[in-house]
Amino acid sequence: MWATRGALQAWAVGWARPSGSRAYGGGQAVAYTQGQSPEPRTREYFYYVDHQGQLFLDDSKMKNFITCFKDPQFLVFFFSRLRPNRSGRYETSFPFLSPCGRERNFLRCEDRPVVFTHLLAAGPEPPRLSYCGGGEALSVPFEPARLLPLAANGRLYHPAPERAGGVGLVRSALAFELSTCFEYAPGAPELPSHVRWQGCRFALTMDLAPLLLAAGPR
Repeated sequence: MWATRGALQAWAVGWARPSGSRAYGGGQAVAYTQGQSPEPRTREYFYYVDHQGQLFLDDSKMKNFITCFKDPQFLVFFFSRLRPNRSGRYETSFPFLSPCGRERNFLRCEDRPVVFTHLLAAGPEPPRLSYCGGGEALSVPFEPARLLPLAANGRLYHPAPERAGGVGLVRSALAFELSTCFEYAPGAPELPSHVRWQGCRFALTMDLAPLLLAAGPR
């Protein structure tokens, strides 16, 4: 899918409507009630992040731009506290947790808990990738050589904060823009080997592949 310009359009359209994708936590039915209190003075809430980086209450029947959380302050608060779920509760179905005092906010995701949505490249500062609607407050340095195009699902990945799994998904619209910077080795059109960025040519390291594949199939 990465090989030709014409194929990229189909790749982007297919990416916007993924088929057969499963939740990070396995997608199985889990019994819970939003706001439940399993212990005194403890509340539990359950969330879901899709492949566009939109955050929802997990049990929302309609998941779209209208129903997702949009308040930047809340999104920064939620994702800046995200870490692996080692609470002993819902660890398989909701692999990530955003704690707030005695409140537990469990998270599962369609692909990765971090989804990069915007490239912040204006001004003299080095470019950064922003994720999950948090603007500059939720961002990491852009490392073009470490972009990982994955042939198995046609998606693009980039390093993410270690506490959030170390690898983030690049949203389809942004991935389509970045794909124009890729170069392919002769006779190997399936995946790019290099990326051109700001006048420099970088070999793709592919060092994220073991970490991503260790997280399980998508």
